[in-house]
Amino acid sequence: MTRITPLTIDELPDETQAALKFSENLMGYVPNSVMTMAHWPELLGAFRGLVSVIYGESAIDNGLKRLIGAVVSAAAGCQYCKAHTTLGARDVGVDEEKVKAVWEYQSSDLFSEAERAALDLAFAAGQVPNAATDAHFAALDAYYDERQKTEIMAVISMFGFLNRWNDSLATELEDKPFDSASTLYSPDQWQAGQHRR
Repeated sequence: MTRITPLTIDELPDETQAALKFSENLMGYVPNSVMTMAHWPELLGAFRGLVSVIYGESAIDNGLKRLIGAVVSAAAGCQYCKAHTTLGARDVGVDEEKVKAVWEYQSSDLFSEAERAALDLAFAAGQVPNAATDAHFAALDAYYDERQKTEIMAVISMFGFLNRWNDSLATELEDKPFDSASTLYSPDQWQAGQHRR
């Protein structure tokens, strides 16, 4: 059970409505994490701003950004965010076979060397202690400019916040991402764990 009770629609302060609509437009549903952040409307507004920049006009493909989020969340062990990001990747047009193969990105022919470099950094940076090295950034240099590397780091860092938020709170996973992850992955690749009722 979630450790801070999410607000209900009827309890939401008026100033949270824009963030709610933004989440629903972006994801097709309102995440329980948003309903919990709504206890502090200023936090929710600030977070909405960050998400809208990271997933807005971009020098990096938004499908790759979702896969970066999935891999950094896997490294951190956040099942909630793994389900959200893999569903998000499908929703923005990443081929389902590629989304299924994301946990084997290093050996799958579906991933380019450029994608592998970004995902390697995501996996290293998502660990505690952080395992990112100069070699990870040297690998990025072959494929990405400074702006693109900044975007990759922004995605990784945003999920650092979300992984801690959702795993610490045991945020209840919504039906849509639960159904998606349950369909895509075997139990050894994904389980809802503490995020399911």
